[in-house]
Amino acid sequence: MAARGLGRSVGRFLGSLCGRSGQPVRQLRGVSAPAAAAAQPGSYQAQSAQAARAPAAFWGPLARDTLVWDTPYHTVWDCDFSSGKIGWFLGGQLNVSVNCLDQHVQKSPETVALIWERDEPGTEVRITYRELLETTCRLANTLKRHGIRRGDRVAIYLPVSPLAVAAMLACARIGAVHTVVFAGFSAESLAGRINDAKCKVVITFNQGLRGGRVVELKKIVDEAVKQCPTVQHVLVAHRTDNKVHMGHRDIPLEQEMAKEDPVCAPESMGSEDMLFLLYTSGSTGTPKGLVHTQAGYLLYAALTHRLVFDYRPGDVFGCVADIGWITGHSYVVYGPLCNGATSVLFESTPVYPDAGRYWETVQRLKINQFYGAPTAVRLLLKYGDSWVKKYDRSSLRTLGSVGEPINLEAWEWLHKVVGDSRCTLVDTWWQTETGGICIAPRPSEEGAEILPAMAMRPFFGIVPVLMDEKGKVMEGGNVSGALCLSQAWPGMARTIYGDHQRFVEAYFKPYPGHYFTGDGAYRTEGGYYQITGRMDDVINISGHRLGTAEIEDAMANHPAVPETAVIGYPHDIKGEAAFAFIVLKDNTGDTDAVVKELRSAVATKIAKYAVPDEILVVKRLPKTRSGKVMRRLLRKIITGRTQDLGDTTTLEDPSVITEILSAYQKHKDKQAASQ
Repeated sequence: MAARGLGRSVGRFLGSLCGRSGQPVRQLRGVSAPAAAAAQPGSYQAQSAQAARAPAAFWGPLARDTLVWDTPYHTVWDCDFSSGKIGWFLGGQLNVSVNCLDQHVQKSPETVALIWERDEPGTEVRITYRELLETTCRLANTLKRHGIRRGDRVAIYLPVSPLAVAAMLACARIGAVHTVVFAGFSAESLAGRINDAKCKVVITFNQGLRGGRVVELKKIVDEAVKQCPTVQHVLVAHRTDNKVHMGHRDIPLEQEMAKEDPVCAPESMGSEDMLFLLYTSGSTGTPKGLVHTQAGYLLYAALTHRLVFDYRPGDVFGCVADIGWITGHSYVVYGPLCNGATSVLFESTPVYPDAGRYWETVQRLKINQFYGAPTAVRLLLKYGDSWVKKYDRSSLRTLGSVGEPINLEAWEWLHKVVGDSRCTLVDTWWQTETGGICIAPRPSEEGAEILPAMAMRPFFGIVPVLMDEKGKVMEGGNVSGALCLSQAWPGMARTIYGDHQRFVEAYFKPYPGHYFTGDGAYRTEGGYYQITGRMDDVINISGHRLGTAEIEDAMANHPAVPETAVIGYPHDIKGEAAFAFIVLKDNTGDTDAVVKELRSAVATKIAKYAVPDEILVVKRLPKTRSGKVMRRLLRKIITGRTQDLGDTTTLEDPSVITEILSAYQKHKDKQAASQ
């Protein structure tokens, strides 16, 4: 594809740093001679080499020059993976909200910070840096008036909105710790997170609006806080004009904020003080409260935002993720605002009021970078190209994919149809735990190739290794293994709140001396990385290890199949076999013919042993509200353990379970009748 590299912007932004350590740049292991020859000062290769070899010399000047400090740091990094100790920019003090707001207000107060793309199309609201700072300060003063002090935890249960951003920044301003809970989680999930963090205050709306539907946020909070003894106040703002029940703990937020001063002195925070907690589901079922701290996280979010997406001053950055997820934290709020960008807040859904919503928004707001999830791309692909081509997308320069490995068909559609084959497409790999993007096609040398559906290149300071089953490092190309990172980076999570032992055991014990990502990856002969899926989504068929994502990819390339989910299940002879759930496009004719073609495609693309024993056509897959397929539930359905489905509170629509059970029963009946 004809994609522009970020060589020049990398050089401009990082160029002066190369060689500060006083050491020559050595050739990287596994880097071909031409690439090593290109490792001139300021080049991608040179910067990667320095960040890997001399982290202090690389990150130290960057932190000093990128962030606004109250007190300079004395030690760039102090990390030990064996004990899970991670520390960056020690001794330094700063305030994250000053970095995201005040510094820009001093230079250009009327620059637009946020464009709130509200649920109702065409009713966007623009908020300048000056307005956002004033709102943040009023909210910070309101929190202080209601007993919130440095180190206290505040739960934010809000949809994507300027108030949610102001709430996060208000906590940062006064040194409180925010935990944003996705405003689609149930009362039970919300209560669990509030109690684990021991939050004193919850901030919410009376109601939310999403896809034309009203969400009863306040009622959910009321239900949750019945089980939360630490909650003293619930601050309630209004998204709709509808009245809601207000009890003794409830405070009308807009009225309180109106009484407060629009100025609030920022608290000076240590680099390693807690900035926020964000809960992610653990394989054990109990959510983990991952801790991110101040300086390292902010620097990493800002730098990845600028270099992965080719962000330039004046750009309108459109990340359509919810702020309840790490993507919203890093690439809707902290990264863009630290860089003084204009960030889009997308409150709606990709198909409201129709399947053209994203692209109409791109045209109207003149978005330059568009960052979304493969699950949305696959959904829109079903509706055809006309919804895209109806709108002018000429403002787009960079397209990004986040959340899961993107399949080839979705990648091609995003690149060719949405991007007119002219936009750079970055498939980004990272996690809640990593704080920011770790592997992506950009930054790179100028004009470097981008391979479809592949994350490819490690970001500066990210040193990936692949491990075999015995825990040995795998050298060379054309190999697959467990993806680990062998060196600390500033954006990584510091611990699991209240349970450092669990943090060490989950991430640093499996492969001593390394951070274990939980993902499998393939490294090409050229040294590029492709994520093959979660290691717990790896199945072993007759001794062959196989990522379910690989089978899904092979089937999702079929033009009639927008979505697939493959799981492993016990098999008498093979040990494990693959079971595929597929969704077909509405106008698909001969289902049996498609199933036959899919079997053939898997056999051709991977091997005959990889062909699923069972292929079941379903109307839809069981997804969480963030769009992740809950394969665990599919596994329980086909292994007959439907009495124990576990936690299903994150399912977008629980009725999907009955739907799939019914389809599976018909499938079994049909098989029994034919025997």
